[in-house]
Parts: sequence; C-alpha cells; structure tokens
Amino acid sequence: MPYASSDQLIERFGERMLVDLSDRGDPPSGAIDAAVVARALADTDAVIDGYLAGRYALPLAETPPQLLDLALSIAIYKLHPSAPDPKIKDDYDQAMKSLVQISSGVIRLPAVGVEPAAATSSGVETIDRERDFSPENMRGFI
Repeated sequence: MPYASSDQLIERFGERMLVDLSDRGDPPSGAIDAAVVARALADTDAVIDGYLAGRYALPLAETPPQLLDLALSIAIYKLHPSAPDPKIKDDYDQAMKSLVQISSGVIRLPAVGVEPAAATSSGVETIDRERDFSPENMRGFI
C-alpha cells in the first residue's frame, strides 16, 4: 500500500520542485518524470514497511496522517540526486527518528484499522523437567 502519491508530493512541495528533481533527461523535458517519482515513492514505502513490519500487521487498512507526513519527507529526500537543502535533510532525519520510535513502540499510530501484529505466543511458557540431582536420588552423597 503506497503511503504517499505523486499528487501529494506536488501539493506539498510544488510542481516546479518535482520537475527540477525528477527531470533527469538530456535534454530536459521540462516535465515531471513519473518513473523517477514512482521509484522514490516505492523506496519510501519499502523503508516504512521495514520499520512497521515488526510491530504492525501489514498492509495497513489506511494510511495514518502521521505516516503520510513521514512518507513525503522521505520521498522528497530520496528524489534529490545531490545534497538537499538543510530543511529537507532535517525533515528526513526527523522522519527516520520517528520511524525508529514507531518500531520500538514509543510512538503508536492512532488510526482506525491499525493493529499491532499478532504475537506468536500468548506469553512466557516454562516447562520444568524432573531434577537430575535431588535429595532423594543423591541419598548417601549428601
């Protein structure tokens, strides 16, 4: 499930910025290269899924607003072929910190349909075996 779309990237960062970042042809076409944007969004989805997989059942039923913001910050960073400006870098760093906090359970996703992944067991199970050395079988040694 995609966490962000190219339309949302355009809405957040503007068409001009996406043209500048994605139009890598020689000569430039002056339009957004949909394949470059789609690749950045797919990479972003993979990064987010990697952090969520240990804690949440994937795919999510809907994209929580918090994940949309993180996805946009990561995708625009991934679109930069060279060093981005400090604001983009700071937003990316904060998004990655937030994903770490989500994966560790410090931050919970507040959306309907987002449930923690089912655990493989219901708790700790201990099995005690018969003791090898007990007062009964060590009679004469103790």
